[in-house]
Amino acid sequence: MNRTVKRSAHAVSHTAGRLTVSGRLLPSFLIVGGQRCGTTSLYRALAQHPLILKPLLRKGVHYFDTAYGKGESWYRAHFPLKATAHRLERRHGMRPLAFESSPYYLFHPLAGYRIARDLPGAKLIALVRDPVERAYSAHAHELARGFESEPSFERAIELEPDRLYGERERLCDEPFGMSHAHRHHAYVSRGQYAEQLARLEPLVGPGRLLVIDSGRFFTSPECVYDQVLEFLGLPRLGDPVFDRHNARPRPVDMPESLRQSLSDHFAPWDHKLELWLGGRPSWRR
Repeated sequence: MNRTVKRSAHAVSHTAGRLTVSGRLLPSFLIVGGQRCGTTSLYRALAQHPLILKPLLRKGVHYFDTAYGKGESWYRAHFPLKATAHRLERRHGMRPLAFESSPYYLFHPLAGYRIARDLPGAKLIALVRDPVERAYSAHAHELARGFESEPSFERAIELEPDRLYGERERLCDEPFGMSHAHRHHAYVSRGQYAEQLARLEPLVGPGRLLVIDSGRFFTSPECVYDQVLEFLGLPRLGDPVFDRHNARPRPVDMPESLRQSLSDHFAPWDHKLELWLGGRPSWRR
């Protein structure tokens, strides 16, 4: 399906969704990030579960970060009908859960507050990956999508402090504003996971945030999948297919000196991350 046809189909589907908004679900859980940490792979594995309902149009709705000004009716229109949930509940004897996955939620300074206020009781899942690899992968991703104009990863890292200067504060001062640099050029900042988790956890409360080491997910997907189902209170129904999605080839290897410099930078943040992982991150073992 080409992009024009796909956009038209999305527009028609969303219009229909808004006409039936009062009869639609809101999500019971969210995958909130991080970017380039396996969120798409986990999303697609969970979407195969018969009691988990994905959004109608796309994986990430991005309501709580870039589309909050569109209102709850716009957001609700992206999700399945309550009637669909009732049919599944009668079939399986358990209430199904709707969800979405938007990897900017973890990093956006206002998303956590909005989620806590608008989805009380919703559970959140965050994935974390070797932040050095995540940064390198993110640069290749943004470059390929046309959101990054600097082809050198090392130079993009050097530019990051100036690019992001004042952007977080501006987003807080302009609640419906957007920042291209904050969303697309935060290669190092997004890898400081503990900083973001420490901001998010008090907002949603104890027991509602699950943090997953992506290295463990990619090496032992069955175990992590079962952990997620336990967190969500769902039984194991069927055997999902686990694939890695959105991987991008890299034209050159990262210089070892840069890799070491970034590893040193992230070391204290990785140490703090042990509070959520219950042990050392896989990339520090």
